Amino acid sequence: MDKRNFAFGRMNFILLAVGMLVVVIGFILMSGGSSSEEAYNPDIFSTRRIVVAPFVCLLGFVSMIYAVVHKPKDEVQKEVTE
Repeated sequence: MDKRNFAFGRMNFILLAVGMLVVVIGFILMSGGSSSEEAYNPDIFSTRRIVVAPFVCLLGFVSMIYAVVHKPKDEVQKEVTE
């Protein structure tokens, strides 16, 4: 198969997978027990769930955007020489 038929290169797919893994880790960090009508759980307001996990998810989404717009170096060099 010709490589020109693919919109993304190998590195793009690797970066997308890493970004998706970071987003999943962020969602796992957000998970935990909840409060009910019978018992209050103060852990729902922990720093990990309110600050760290959303920041990790944001980093994952930004890295996925970078993976989509990332251009492999060999394509950049071909455009310069043409």
